Amino acid sequence: MAPTLTIQVLDQRLAICRLAGDAAVPDWCPKGSFVSITRTPDELSLVCEEVLVPEELDAERNWRALKVKGPLDFSLTGILASLLTPLAKAGIPVFAISTYDTDYLLLKQDQLGEAIRLLNEFCHIEKV
Repeated sequence: MAPTLTIQVLDQRLAICRLAGDAAVPDWCPKGSFVSITRTPDELSLVCEEVLVPEELDAERNWRALKVKGPLDFSLTGILASLLTPLAKAGIPVFAISTYDTDYLLLKQDQLGEAIRLLNEFCHIEKV
């Protein structure tokens, strides 16, 4: 039987930024309470609080995060798929981030309510 998931709605508005793969991590990025930094040969991808991102930087803004309450055991399978499937069927784009302990789903602010309604059918949703 699949575990019952608890989803927390985080308060921060987030931005997703793309810099060149060889760019330095900007000083402003790691200062927030939610930060994800991923470097590949092609890009430096930053997710951080929107208020920290300079206006002139090309970034996707106005994202909110849903956090799967963890920690999640590494032997669990299908957690992301169970969350992404109903959102995909509803045409709601998602930017997913996984950490050692859990998963985060980033959604545009204007689609957050609909996403919560869909996920509330099989998850417990709580505000942080």
